[in-house]
Amino acid sequence: MRAFLILEDGTVLEGIRIGAEKEIISEIVFNTSMAGYPEVLTDPSYAGQAVCMTYPMIGNYGVCREDMESSRPWVDGLIIRELARRGSNFRKDVDLGRFLEEFDVPGIAGIDTRALTKILREKGTMNGMITTDEAYSLEKILPRLKAYTTGKVVEKATCGQKYVQRGSGEGKKVALLDLGAKENIARSLTRRGCDVTVYPAFTKAEEILADRPDGIMLSNGPGDPKECTSIIKEIGKLYETDIPVFAICLGHQLMALATGADTFKMKYGHRGGNHPVKDLRTGRVYISSQNHGYVVDMDKLDPNVAVPAFINVNDGTNEGLAYTGKKIFTVQFHPEACPGPQDSAYLFDRFIEMLN
Repeated sequence: MRAFLILEDGTVLEGIRIGAEKEIISEIVFNTSMAGYPEVLTDPSYAGQAVCMTYPMIGNYGVCREDMESSRPWVDGLIIRELARRGSNFRKDVDLGRFLEEFDVPGIAGIDTRALTKILREKGTMNGMITTDEAYSLEKILPRLKAYTTGKVVEKATCGQKYVQRGSGEGKKVALLDLGAKENIARSLTRRGCDVTVYPAFTKAEEILADRPDGIMLSNGPGDPKECTSIIKEIGKLYETDIPVFAICLGHQLMALATGADTFKMKYGHRGGNHPVKDLRTGRVYISSQNHGYVVDMDKLDPNVAVPAFINVNDGTNEGLAYTGKKIFTVQFHPEACPGPQDSAYLFDRFIEMLN
């Protein structure tokens, strides 16, 4: 069946439908990873977005449910050059096409993803529609695309209630604020012996502190950090304590906003598994996995509150902060990358050392 990707600048790309037969409007972004499409699809940080994978063939090893970063996909849609109809891997549970159908995720294949990526790089991230309606009207569709916003997607992506993941029973107690957390964050902590209590995003600081955690993790998540006004207020209360805090991605941005800094939307963001970041303390460069469209504004940092700890080697944007006089550090990239480079997994060990 023919399908169309329509961008808000009027560009129309034609391909074939994959996955669910469903029309969606979403923010269109691209990811440069060569592998890891199951993790991308199930990463809650992609809520409200449709993802273009720049690698030309996707689905060649199917989907292993054990590799999912949450219980279901969060992307609005998938955009690819070529779908491997049959995955070839001994761990495969289901082919990618069937997986998309199972979870009602629409997609489009057969388009020039390189051309699409160039458009998004030159003009910036924009909204788009995936549709199978051959009688579409640009005159009617374009105003709808321009009006679309992802909204408060953290509300959708967070867990419904508090729960506990046990480690060895001999480690520290960590409170994980779920802003749209990838499962490998909790796994990275339990592997290090920690008992992890996961809290919904809108949990009051007083409830978290009443459980007397040894440390606090702020997770990744979707959307514009400035939309999370009530969460920012509670994070400000956590900042005022002496409890060690480690924050990733959206959590990093929200801690910055809670302490008086600012964020802004990037032209097309960082999404992929090959982004170099430099540790300003050691001068060492690590390859990182990233997924974000917003960044902390380094020009508006108060050095009495926080100083840059990591920068992106490609464009010089902020990739992490160290908080002055506090046991708090935050990073924009994903040290729990799964799959992806494990270069920065040592940051979990640094966090455990702070707890001890």
